[in-house]
Amino acid sequence: MHARGIAGFPYYLGIASLADVATRGHRVCVLNILGGESRQVTPTSHAFSGGNIAFGTSPGRGGQKLKTPIGDIPVFNNVREGLDAGHAFDTGVVYLPPSGVRDGVAELIRVNPGLKKIVIVTEKIAVHDAREIRAMAQGAGVDVIGGNCLGVADSWSRVRIGGALGGDHPEETLLQGTVAVFSNSGGFTTTIAQYLATEGWGTTTLVSSGKDVYIHYAARDFAHALRNDGRSRAAVLYCEPGGYYERDIDWAKPVVACVVGRWKSKLTRAVGHAGAMAGSGDSAADKERWFMQAFGVDAIFTPENPVVSARGAVVTNIAHIPAALTAVMAQSGAKPDFAPRGNLALKPWVANDQGFELPAELALQPVAAPEPYAAQIAALGKQVGAVIARQNMKDKSGASVMDAKTQVTSVHGHTVLELATQPLQANFALPLVHEGAGPNDRALLDIAVAAEVNLVGDPVLAAAEAAREAGNSPNTVMAAAASIVGPKRVERALACTRALIDLFVGSGLKEGHHVDFDRSQIRVDAATRALFLARDDEAGDSHPEAMLQAVRERGAKSVFLDLLLDFDARLSRDAILAAIAITIAWGPLVRKRISRLTAETLPWYLRLYGVMIGASIPAQHHQWGSLAGISQAERYGSWTMADLCYLALTGRKPTPKESQPLQTLIGLLVSNGPGSISAQGAKGAVSADGPQTPQRVQINKAMAGFLTHTGYSHGGNGFEGMAFLLERFKDVDLKDPTDPDHGVDLKAMATAFARQYKADKRAAKEAGTEVRALPGVHHPVFKGKAVNVDPRERFVAEQMAARGEYNVFHAFYREFVQALYETGATPYVFCVNVDAVIAALLLALLWPEHRAGKLTTRELETAAFNVFLYGRMIGAAAEIDDHLNRGRNMDTRTPEAQCGQAL
Repeated sequence: MHARGIAGFPYYLGIASLADVATRGHRVCVLNILGGESRQVTPTSHAFSGGNIAFGTSPGRGGQKLKTPIGDIPVFNNVREGLDAGHAFDTGVVYLPPSGVRDGVAELIRVNPGLKKIVIVTEKIAVHDAREIRAMAQGAGVDVIGGNCLGVADSWSRVRIGGALGGDHPEETLLQGTVAVFSNSGGFTTTIAQYLATEGWGTTTLVSSGKDVYIHYAARDFAHALRNDGRSRAAVLYCEPGGYYERDIDWAKPVVACVVGRWKSKLTRAVGHAGAMAGSGDSAADKERWFMQAFGVDAIFTPENPVVSARGAVVTNIAHIPAALTAVMAQSGAKPDFAPRGNLALKPWVANDQGFELPAELALQPVAAPEPYAAQIAALGKQVGAVIARQNMKDKSGASVMDAKTQVTSVHGHTVLELATQPLQANFALPLVHEGAGPNDRALLDIAVAAEVNLVGDPVLAAAEAAREAGNSPNTVMAAAASIVGPKRVERALACTRALIDLFVGSGLKEGHHVDFDRSQIRVDAATRALFLARDDEAGDSHPEAMLQAVRERGAKSVFLDLLLDFDARLSRDAILAAIAITIAWGPLVRKRISRLTAETLPWYLRLYGVMIGASIPAQHHQWGSLAGISQAERYGSWTMADLCYLALTGRKPTPKESQPLQTLIGLLVSNGPGSISAQGAKGAVSADGPQTPQRVQINKAMAGFLTHTGYSHGGNGFEGMAFLLERFKDVDLKDPTDPDHGVDLKAMATAFARQYKADKRAAKEAGTEVRALPGVHHPVFKGKAVNVDPRERFVAEQMAARGEYNVFHAFYREFVQALYETGATPYVFCVNVDAVIAALLLALLWPEHRAGKLTTRELETAAFNVFLYGRMIGAAAEIDDHLNRGRNMDTRTPEAQCGQAL
């Protein structure tokens, strides 16, 4: 049974006209008024509506008040208490959790005979509860709007009841006009009103119907009230799939129907609104057809195909609603309510093209934002660099990732295979600027690192040499050196970098090498200027002049160096290092590729790069003014990082032919993903210092963490492949491993050893022992096919072939895996893995020195280890910086519950 309502409806309906939906005469009771959503929305609604809320309820909080701009709203424990206190109401608003909505509605109906309307904001109410709510309301003669709605509003009466229609400033959106709005989406109810104003249309009544499975105040009820509302000349409907609410309705007045959700036809569960999933015959396409039949049109309205009638139009894009309405109303000669306000063209308040050249239609220019946003954007404009959210970074990385299928690792989007083709300086820059360095930045990086390699007279060299003389491994020697380069050793360089950033923030400078930039706008006070100048006790330091001379000789450009040179005073070595670092970092910083923290700490990494390479050179080669016989001027003026690394390995400068394989080697070794032991060591060191207080993180200690997590099995094992090749070629008269006309029968060598290996396998099986492993052959991922290939090895081989290069050791490995199969030693052709490539390239580089007796077998092992460290220090820098920016304090630890006890 239902109460007597409007004649002609098979159910109770009390709302005869849209003018009655939300009026200044309504008095409202809000259930759960102190809940999170209501606390944000209700004060604005109360103030906008002239104080229409009589009271609210919140069990256990009776006696409290909800403050609003026009006065406090009293709060009671329940509805009865509010009524007994003399606060009458005729409309209820429900903000209760889904499980409490039915009981809340029952309370409103039971204790208040004067109740006329209920607005249910709550979403995802159980269907059986919705049915009971419907039955109770019908029996009591109460209209229900919702659930899962944002309520109702009236632009003429300046009233809103329920949710946040019109947003935080409803007076700006709810403009008086002649168009009613009915929408399944609460948010789009407001958006439609805003869009209509761009064509000069204002609104009368706005109804957010909600889109739970049960819609209590539906389209047919709205159509009846629209017919009887003298203020409303037309209506806009926003409809989603699901339900037959809009079918076979006589709208009486012009309507623009926006039907969305064709994509939902393939879903098997609700997405977004619980009721917005079609059943049988109520899809978006079905609803489009219903409306087209009702309006007498045969197509969807678009700006290119503006199909309308005097009865209405159907659109599928919310942005087309205003134009469609204007076109519909023009059929009867009706004009908009007021002059258009704005337009729907994209108006970005901020723009960042990340340095890309965009097509004109995409390169939108920012417009001035209204207040208070303009002030906020201006404040943001004074910030520089990316802002990175912190998270638990245990076994995670934002810097590197390994492809499980190919075993190829990428660092900041660049695979190690790509890095193997790049100049070494570009690879050393990548982890810290997230981009490959161009020629100008590479030249500056060469100078910065060259200035740190010669350690003569520095305690760093004493520490490294003491570690070396104590018989420590190469990684331990480097760690001893890195440990000395602590915060105080870089304090002034970092302060100079911060000062340069502060000076140029908001200046409009796009790239650090844009020397035509107008520096006259940069004002440097006396205290800041003094920070960059050399002290009296630095008079004997030749580095500043040598570094500046090298910049001139290389033709490198830097706005920051030019600014410092304007001081016409002697600069410190730290100031020049800072200027070089920020020149390299400025473009990525402005493009928000890196954070300000990364840019500020770049000098520390550059100093560590030089110190660690320098520490791998024995102390006797460090002399005042020269390193291994190479003068300071020559190193600064023309040497590359590849030259410095080769010098550390062999004591001489490489030829271009020798430099390329070294760059390939180091590029391949940059990273093996965040799960590698060395990466874990670096990350753990940052985690232990506490990245949430980044100024306390010791980057040198983190680098030492990487170094102490390398060793003879992880890093030094690169020598195993070299030892294998040395054993194979010990009696071979090989002069030049890169000469394809070497005269060596590789197939015969490979076949002979393959037969020996097969015999060894048989003997080991009979004896119940294990046969020795073959370094550089096979890989657990690349197996099971007739011929197996490591894509990393294949890539390097193709690059070598393209450059016309040859390596006899690599060629032997390829012959060897084939011979193993042909002799029956293996069931298929094993792959030559990337470790074999590294061994082959490195041995070919060092072969002349080794054959000449200049490098002992032990020194070959040290060289192999150092090459690994040169590459992996790049990857470690990437992990350190990433964890410093993203990580949380102590986030690499393993919870006790996940730890086990050894048996």
